Amino acid sequence: MAAKEKLDVVHQNAIHVETIRKEQRHQKLHTEFSINPHRKLHVLPDKPMSRKPTEVIADNTDFIEAFHKARQEPTKKYTMPQTESQEIGWMSTPLIPSNRTDKRLNFCRFSSDITIYTEIALRASN
Repeated sequence: MAAKEKLDVVHQNAIHVETIRKEQRHQKLHTEFSINPHRKLHVLPDKPMSRKPTEVIADNTDFIEAFHKARQEPTKKYTMPQTESQEIGWMSTPLIPSNRTDKRLNFCRFSSDITIYTEIALRASN
């Protein structure tokens, strides 16, 4: 009999109030937001002929410094290698200065009678 009986406004209002109380009891308010680092952010510029002044954004110097430090190569970030694989190539400066005139270390391209003859023969065959 209660199922077929129509609810009046007072009962409907009581049900509505109870539903709102349940929602508010389990609701969490998030106040800290950040950009997803795994998703690309596409910034679109304004139209070239628009007369709207550009927005002035205050620089957050701490964030910018932390961002630039994170983007540096490991040799500038750390004094010593952090992993085994970083040990290879950590000291990238050459041990001796390079000398381009030293024939022992520089094998420049040069022509001889055989290479000149072969080059002419290959050009003639084409």
